[in-house]
Amino acid sequence: MAEKRQLRSSQSKILTYRSGWMGISAVPGAGKTYTLSRLAADILLRGEIAPDQEILIVTLVNSAVDNFSARIATFLQEANVLPGMGYTVRTLHGLAHDIVRQRPEAVGLAEDFSIIDESEATRILEEIAAAWMRSNFHLITGYLSPDLSEQKLEDVRRNNLPRLVQNIGLQTIRYAKDQELSPEALRLELDRLPMPLPLAEMGWAIYADYQRALRYRGAVDFDDLIRLALLALKLDPALVKRLRYQWPYILEDEAQDSSRLQEEILRHLAGAEGNWVRVGDPNQAIYETFTTASPDYLINFRRTPGVISRELHESGRSTLSIIRLANHLIEWSNRLPPEDLLSKGLAYPLIRPTSPDDPRPNPPDQPEKITLHSQAFSPAEELQKVAKSIARWLQEPENQGRTVAVLSSNNKRGFDMVDELRRQGVDVVDSLLRSTQATRAAASALSDLLNWLAEPDSPSLLSKAYQAWRTRGDLSKEEKMQIPRVARQLQALRRVEDFLAPQPGSGWPQESLAREDPGLYAELIRFRDLLQRWQSAATLPPDQLTLTLAQDLFTEPSDLAVAHKLSSLIRQSASIHPDWHIKQFSAEVAVIARNQRRFIGFSDEDTRFDPDRYPGKVVVATIHKAKGLEWDRVYLLAANNYDFPSNEYDPYIAEWWYLRDQLNLEAEALAQLKAALSKNEYDFYQEGEASRQDRREYVRERLRLLFVGITRARRELVITWNTGRNGNLTPARAFQELIAFWNKSHG
Repeated sequence: MAEKRQLRSSQSKILTYRSGWMGISAVPGAGKTYTLSRLAADILLRGEIAPDQEILIVTLVNSAVDNFSARIATFLQEANVLPGMGYTVRTLHGLAHDIVRQRPEAVGLAEDFSIIDESEATRILEEIAAAWMRSNFHLITGYLSPDLSEQKLEDVRRNNLPRLVQNIGLQTIRYAKDQELSPEALRLELDRLPMPLPLAEMGWAIYADYQRALRYRGAVDFDDLIRLALLALKLDPALVKRLRYQWPYILEDEAQDSSRLQEEILRHLAGAEGNWVRVGDPNQAIYETFTTASPDYLINFRRTPGVISRELHESGRSTLSIIRLANHLIEWSNRLPPEDLLSKGLAYPLIRPTSPDDPRPNPPDQPEKITLHSQAFSPAEELQKVAKSIARWLQEPENQGRTVAVLSSNNKRGFDMVDELRRQGVDVVDSLLRSTQATRAAASALSDLLNWLAEPDSPSLLSKAYQAWRTRGDLSKEEKMQIPRVARQLQALRRVEDFLAPQPGSGWPQESLAREDPGLYAELIRFRDLLQRWQSAATLPPDQLTLTLAQDLFTEPSDLAVAHKLSSLIRQSASIHPDWHIKQFSAEVAVIARNQRRFIGFSDEDTRFDPDRYPGKVVVATIHKAKGLEWDRVYLLAANNYDFPSNEYDPYIAEWWYLRDQLNLEAEALAQLKAALSKNEYDFYQEGEASRQDRREYVRERLRLLFVGITRARRELVITWNTGRNGNLTPARAFQELIAFWNKSHG
């Protein structure tokens, strides 16, 4: 059934699933995407759902959407079943958007509500935080170090505190929305306290101003989208009943990164008697710091009475030596005493190698290909050492066709590595470090054209459409200078129809303009011809209209690829919403243009990055971006006690030199909020405790990050460390433990 391929024993157990709730813990390389996709295909092939029903697959990132869809389609095709029917794959934000769009009025939104992207949300917060600082600087001075000189105090006030205040506001907003609290509801909770909590008050003030700014724009942010989707489900039993029928099976991927609201949404959709499968790896929960996500939701779900608990513990990704290193970290962290900050930072099960007859067995073991450098390097020496090692490795005949990556814990170190590799003449792929601004610009240009076609009598939208069209491609200096002039002319039009369909004697531009400014006149006529062509194309189906516009907008293959992806998404939307017009599709494309990374996604950053496409080149990425990927040889940089701290004495990235008592004000602000919201009279705020607790959570997350980095390697692994900018860093404690274990095992 589905695909005639030998199953591992753990996969076979999962594919016996028929109904109910099931929680699965999966180790790196266990094939969870394969297993979950095959489970979906098996459910379809057994005829478990009606023709008007679907299996709902929910995943974390946009890249996984296409991956799941392609896998399921392959299984169905091999069973001679037409793919594309009976299942839908959504990110959480895509699912929330679908739910809210069905009943926007029920949650207080207009039909044409918009979603602001992270960059716009950040700009709003920056302005609000700056305004708060101008009026309330005195309220935060008590948290500053008393050792600051007047000069340093002024520097901190100007360069450091605005960002800190902004971050405190952001954490308050996220937490309040996760708790489903409006600014008004949070104000009531704060007012019942016997004395004010200053950081909570600061957070509330920024939250209130932020929500006012969103209401002014008629917009919601990503956190609102999730919150309102749950609210819609709570308020509308008929909607819940309809969606439960539509999606009788829910399969959830990457459940280790689930939040309370995500769990609640899926719990409502599944129902107590429904079918809900959750799979994830708590040891790959590396996005938890200052988010509302936690691996505890999956862990506790698996422990719930009545929930089927399974493990995907067999992995064919790595050699036995690499598996031993990863497993030793798990065992070591679980042997540490409870008071140790790293205690139980990693969870069982251990990774098990595959059987010898597995279709994807572990690579042949070569312990000599594991190198754990104990010697100290300066930051520059570490980069040089790694770059020279890679250059030699790429030249060895046995490595032709193999893949290699350098992984760092932050982007800056990654870019430093890219520069050094290029100095050594090594071919580098750094797309995982870079943003997707070009893709966003392409989508935005299409959005501007569709927006004008939806309202063709608007001079301002006409002006934006011109700028979207004209700013694409290589332009001369003169052409660039002319763009604002033409845009202003179009913006100033009283009647757009006088420009589009000029009547004798009343049309514009007048022929006199041809004599006065022939360049401007020619540009306007050329653009008018295009507009008339686009208006004629407006009768086409929306996906074909998108492609027609793209032919006039783009010449770059990457931009045209974006347009094709957009047209496909628009075609899907048209099939779901046959009553939509250009205005609705324009709004959808605008959402994609602004929010693609966390919402729709089609960029190089969010589509499936395939390391095997780059043999002979070195991929440089952060460990976070490398999650889900694998290479033959992996270098891990900077395994020191700053990048991977382990105790209260190690330097800690969230503790700022200008604050007193090593306080982490973002953690302290959240602790004050939790105290304000607690109904337990014995829960009270104690300054400093939240900072200490956050340090524990952070060092455990960094241990998981090291684990993720190690498990990206198939055959060969090299780990180095550096002494930092001031030369005072030491090897990370977890790295020291690995060195001792390795030397003892292979001494």
